[in-house]
Amino acid sequence: MLASAILAVTVCGPSARAQEPARDDVIARGEYVARAADCAACHSVPGEAPFAGGMAFHLPTGTLYAPNITPDRQTGIGQYSEAEFSRALRRGIRRDGTTLYPAMPYPSYARLTDEDVHVLYVYFMQGVKPVVHVVAQDGMSWPMSMRWPLSIWRMLYAPDPKAVRQDMDRRTFADPLVARGSYLVEGPGHCGACHTPRALTMQEKALTAEDGPLYLSGGDAVDGWRPVSLRGENRTGLGRWNEQDIVRFLATGRMPLGAAFGGMTDAIGHGTQHMTDEDRLAIARYLKTLSPAAPALARGWTYDPAVTDALHAGDVSARGARAYVDSCAACHRTDGHGYPTTFPPLAGNPVVMDPKPDSLIRIVLEGNTLRATRQAPSAFVMPGFAARMDDSTVADTVTFIRAAWGNDAPAVTVTDVARIRRTLSPEHPPVSVPMN
Repeated sequence: MLASAILAVTVCGPSARAQEPARDDVIARGEYVARAADCAACHSVPGEAPFAGGMAFHLPTGTLYAPNITPDRQTGIGQYSEAEFSRALRRGIRRDGTTLYPAMPYPSYARLTDEDVHVLYVYFMQGVKPVVHVVAQDGMSWPMSMRWPLSIWRMLYAPDPKAVRQDMDRRTFADPLVARGSYLVEGPGHCGACHTPRALTMQEKALTAEDGPLYLSGGDAVDGWRPVSLRGENRTGLGRWNEQDIVRFLATGRMPLGAAFGGMTDAIGHGTQHMTDEDRLAIARYLKTLSPAAPALARGWTYDPAVTDALHAGDVSARGARAYVDSCAACHRTDGHGYPTTFPPLAGNPVVMDPKPDSLIRIVLEGNTLRATRQAPSAFVMPGFAARMDDSTVADTVTFIRAAWGNDAPAVTVTDVARIRRTLSPEHPPVSVPMN
């Protein structure tokens, strides 16, 4: 099939010109699937050629580098047949027969349809510029540097693509938008790879909504950022978000109750902002079908004005209150409401109320950039305070934020802050180093 398509566009004459739009359409559809699958976020280093690989992933077991997936025949995937491409994508097996590390989300990609795999292959082989780029060998520590045990992991925990597609065919949805959303979230979007907790053996504890309430209930830290629940929890999930909130967030990275940070920033920048409104709505509608992971997590959030009243009266006696007023209130306001879609609110923010405070601590230390998107072309930057605040001050400030306005989240310790500070990159100096 592919050989016929290539022949049709390379032979001169009227028939070849007649086939050109069809080829362009396939490439365009493949590019769209690549956007939905967020391929660029892992395989493109900022400022370098698209899909040329080299992105480093610092894991507890060592450093893993994303491979070159341009069609270069020597350093990329140019020698892959479509069957080999499909096998790597959906089963996690490279052309040489070795198993890919599950940082490649092939347990989710197993759900990709044959049509989506085909258009992806045509896009990467004909729509992506080949780039000669030799990617560093894996920097994984022994014994994780050995790939042969991965084949056992794959057989134990990665689903069989054929069986998965049979299960997909058996599932029924009253709303076709929910059906489309389930495919996008559980398949190409591989949302569970970050937002679902993992077992000690590193497999996701659930791969679809049918696997139980752990699916999308919040994941373990990824590059220091903790993915929140995408289920219906009122305080720590999407319980207070409506469909249009989610659609807006996927398009712009911002909405009245929060803003993107960490890996979600790249997922929006490379992926969801380029999707159609209908597909973003399909994702939103599907996510809103997910109930809280446990009844105890359904407790609602109610705004408490006590801290606001105290700050307005000039009372900064609470732990961390003065540091908050001095360093945070100008953007996030003394009432915690912020300036939505520019500076997110802290009152009622699911990230603030997360049982684990890692993301909030990291944002205070490292800062964050709310990147520009096509529908929100202005970027906004929050500076990091690693060089201005010691661990005690950060702990006090974060504790104040987590306790104020009805958030009622547990306090943060100096030990918590020190643990996060040790993971900061060199451009975030310790507090003892003066800033220019």
